[in-house]
Amino acid sequence: MNPDMNRTAMKALTAMQYGPIDTVSITEVPRPVPGPGQVLVRVAAAGLNPLDVKLATGVMKDVMPVEHPLVLGVDAAGTIEAVGEGVTRFAPGDQVVALTYPAGAIAEYTVVNDGPTIVPRSSSLPVETAAALPTPLLMAAALTTIKPAAGQSILLLGGDGAVASFFLQMVARSGARIIATAKPEHAPRVAALASDVIDYTSIDPVKQTLHLVPGGVDMVIDLVNAGPGLATTAAAARDGGRLISPHGGPPTFDRGVTATYLGVEEGLDQFAERVNEVASGELTVRATTRPFTQARQTLTDFAAGRIQGRRTVLTL
Repeated sequence: MNPDMNRTAMKALTAMQYGPIDTVSITEVPRPVPGPGQVLVRVAAAGLNPLDVKLATGVMKDVMPVEHPLVLGVDAAGTIEAVGEGVTRFAPGDQVVALTYPAGAIAEYTVVNDGPTIVPRSSSLPVETAAALPTPLLMAAALTTIKPAAGQSILLLGGDGAVASFFLQMVARSGARIIATAKPEHAPRVAALASDVIDYTSIDPVKQTLHLVPGGVDMVIDLVNAGPGLATTAAAARDGGRLISPHGGPPTFDRGVTATYLGVEEGLDQFAERVNEVASGELTVRATTRPFTQARQTLTDFAAGRIQGRRTVLTL
C-alpha cells in the first residue's frame, strides 16, 4: 500500500475491545504523529506473534493492560516517513526494522522511539524477511547471554519455533550438547542444528532427557511453559542446575535449581548486528507471507494453530 500522506487516517488491524479473535478487523484509525525523539515509519511488512493473540483476547490484561482501539503487531519493517524533534540518527527515506512493542505494527504507519528498538535495514535484506525478525531474533539474542559452553548439556523446549531456530544457529559452534524438542515434521530441520531431537508428541521430554543425560542437564531452556508449569520441566535439570525462560515463574525449584527469566530487552544491544547477520546469510529465517487485506483471517489461522513451522508476515 502507498497511502496518500494528506490523509489523517490509516488502515490498521485493530481490536476495539477484549474479545474473541474474530472480533478483530481492519479499520481506519488516526494516523500517528511522531513526537520528540520518535520516528514515523511507513510499514511495508509486519510480523505476527503469539503476543498479538494474547493482547487482543485479553489473556494478559491483568499483567499487560492495553488501551483500545488497539493496533496489533510488534514487528515491522518499512521506510522512515518523518522524524520528530531531536532525531538525527534517521532521515525520511531510510529503510528500517523495528520492534514497536507493545503494539502498533500491523498498520500503514507506526511510530517508534528513536532508540535500540529500531535499526537500519540493508537493501540486501528483503522487507518481508526483515519483518519476521524483531521479536524472535531479539529473544534468541537474549538467550545467548547465558553463554552455552563446550561440555554443557541443555534441554531446549520449543525447539522447532522461530526463537529456537535463531538460538540454535547463534550457538552452533559453542560445543554445548543441545537436546531440542520438535514435532516429527520439523525434526529434520532441528536435527541439523541440535545434538538430539525429542518428539514431544509421543514421548515425555523430561523422561527422555534424563535417559539421555542421567542426573540431568546443566540448563533447561523452556520457551513453552510459564508459571507453575515450569516446575515440571525443571525436573530435567541436574541438582543445582538452571532453568531459563522468557515467561515468568518461581525464582527457584526443587534440588537447588535456579531460574533466570529473560526478555527481548536483554538482546537489544545485539539487534543491529543480528539483523546484519540475516542480511549476509549467516542467519536464516523461514517465513510465510500473506497480504494485509487477509490480516484478519491470517490472525485467526495463526491463533488456531493452522500456521506452524514458519514466521508469519503480512505485507502492506
